Amino acid sequence: NGNASVYEGLLVSELLCKSIYFFICTPFDFYFVFSPYRQVSQRETSFIEKMKKTGKNIIVFYGSQTGTAEEFANRLSKDAQRYGMKGMAADPEEYTMGELARMSEIKNSLAIFCMATYGEGDPTDNAQDFYDWLQENDDEDLSGLNYTVFALGNKTYEHYNAMGKYVDKRLEELGAKRIFDLGLGDDDSNLEEDFVSWREQFWPAVCEHFGVEASADELSIRQYELKLHNDVNMNKVFTGEIGRLKSFEVQKPPFDAKNPFLAPVTVNRRLNKAGDRHLMHLELDITGSKLRYESGDHVAVFPTNDSALVNRLGEILGVDLDVVISLNNLDEESNKKHPFPCPTTYRTALTHYLDITNPPRTNVLYELAQYASEPKDQENMRKMASSSPEGKALYQTWVLDSCRNILAILEDMPSLKPPVDHLCELLPRLQARYYSIASSSKVHPNSIHICAVVVEYSTKTGRVNKGVATNWLKNKLVNGHKSTVPMFIRKSQFRLPFKATNPVIMIGPGTGIAPFMGFIQERGWLKEQGKEVGETVLYFGCRHKNEDYIYQEELEDAEKSGVLTQLNVAFSRDQDHKVYVQHLLKKNKEHVWKLIHTDNAHLYVCGDARNMAKDVQTALYEIAEELEGMTRTQATDYIKKLMTKGRYSQDVWS
Repeated sequence: NGNASVYEGLLVSELLCKSIYFFICTPFDFYFVFSPYRQVSQRETSFIEKMKKTGKNIIVFYGSQTGTAEEFANRLSKDAQRYGMKGMAADPEEYTMGELARMSEIKNSLAIFCMATYGEGDPTDNAQDFYDWLQENDDEDLSGLNYTVFALGNKTYEHYNAMGKYVDKRLEELGAKRIFDLGLGDDDSNLEEDFVSWREQFWPAVCEHFGVEASADELSIRQYELKLHNDVNMNKVFTGEIGRLKSFEVQKPPFDAKNPFLAPVTVNRRLNKAGDRHLMHLELDITGSKLRYESGDHVAVFPTNDSALVNRLGEILGVDLDVVISLNNLDEESNKKHPFPCPTTYRTALTHYLDITNPPRTNVLYELAQYASEPKDQENMRKMASSSPEGKALYQTWVLDSCRNILAILEDMPSLKPPVDHLCELLPRLQARYYSIASSSKVHPNSIHICAVVVEYSTKTGRVNKGVATNWLKNKLVNGHKSTVPMFIRKSQFRLPFKATNPVIMIGPGTGIAPFMGFIQERGWLKEQGKEVGETVLYFGCRHKNEDYIYQEELEDAEKSGVLTQLNVAFSRDQDHKVYVQHLLKKNKEHVWKLIHTDNAHLYVCGDARNMAKDVQTALYEIAEELEGMTRTQATDYIKKLMTKGRYSQDVWS
């Protein structure tokens, strides 16, 4: 992001009449709620009745913002079948979650919730209703529910795994019985390793709970079967649409994650004067879409993979990319009929629907190992998918540290020749990318501005990896062929104070300035309307004044006109010692503290969560200690109270 991530066994044991339930939600984020394509004829909202009907004894509910939780849910449901149980993955948004109180109707039932955290401790979009239900139903009796929770989060965020921890605690409060310890996955470290380690301890505990043998069938389990369409009406073939067939040809509101708007690109310009990086400013035209946004919201865009990568994959797999196919769910009762919109072509799937650029997870390597003709390749792939120290180390160095995507793995393991349909089943969905909107709807009601840095880097293997979305956006022609961007808006809590008289302190180096361009435009608009506007202070940072001081003209004009009452810019590399935004905060400590402590200012931080956001907090602790005589504990509590009151907001990513 420019500015601003399964097993069905043959064993049929006494466990067939016992039930297990899983709920999974994804972290961070940086970032998105995308529910993969579904075809639901008559919507079944009772998961209890569906489980009874299909003989399932495990259900895995996922709340997924970026697709990771859904991926984990599918893996767990397949795992269940390996252990002689029957599982299903399910989206809590599609079911009546009050039915958790009916769990006692299913003998020996177990519910597992893998919950993720999004943004500032929030539930993912598809878990919001479930979260509300948990909060509002104090009298609910869940004594018939056995459960465990796996949480997905990111330690660089203030509210690490808040959603998973809340669900774990709340279910216990409502009388449910925890049968296995809460698992905490950290995406800042190695989420895959955390999940695999938790999962390997979890299944033996489940088997012990039910009194069955803890041995898994290691056979590969397919979730979908391939159907080739030799004689098909091409008007009924998906060509990249996210939801409804032909939705890109005939656009109908409302527009959202399942029905994005095709916004024409009207401006695409480079922001930095020099340097090896490419910082860009884009403007998307939303005229006629009925889309509304506020300063601080995010715009999500659906990118497409580089055609050169897709062609190379087709070449190495020896497949005709333009053959029309469907992947149909072997479970006819599943709401999810296909892993992506079908019928379609392999070319469309690999271009629009599948993630081919991120390093594949260990389960993908395990499933693909069977297709390696060299025993050593098979051994290494299975080793990397194991939880052994050697396997973890090999996966870390050979896949993660080397940034090998699926194409690089196929190139570096010539004996590996998987069927393309199985590969398409295993690869995760290509997700939308989120960007902080760099404009105000008060000034630009029919336009959304994006500020982003184009991602491109060399890997340890000598390859050059490119960011999917930023390189795709960089090449968008203005008002030209294919200049539209599928997009939707996601509301944010990153908001200017309700009272315009409140001072604001905005801290955003690099492309972290994006939401503040909208804030500055809005404060200027308010002044033009004759409103009294409080102090508006910006702390911006970049490397060199003559290279990457982006929006310099706009910012200096805002200062001259009085919209920005103070413009502070840190040029980190224009002198011998590096200067960052936190240093300027310390330099102006008296003014900063007066605004915060006396004048009721609102603070906003946007940018890097791992370093910058933490360094800014530390600077504020030190200012409080020095000017107010606080201890570090008191200063920490003071800043936390600002966050609780909504006076300290962060829009950060790692």
